Amino acid sequence: MVSHMKTTLNIDETLMKRLRIEAARRGTTMTALVEAGLRRVLATPDSGDGSAEDLPPLPVWNSGGARVDIANRDELYRLMDGY
Repeated sequence: MVSHMKTTLNIDETLMKRLRIEAARRGTTMTALVEAGLRRVLATPDSGDGSAEDLPPLPVWNSGGARVDIANRDELYRLMDGY
């Protein structure tokens, strides 16, 4: 047996407008979209509190090294002019 419960949620006005538009576009109810979103969030492992430790590491690559010492203005201009 499936039971439903009515509840009140405070939802940002902009998000609520997007929810109405998306529900109409899909031909479904806002309730169905909210339930689907909640099921999706609750089905995935906890992603933490958004702290830096939860973020994936930045990519690392070999840039090939510096072509010129940027402190040497003459060498920098020479390289930029293609000589």
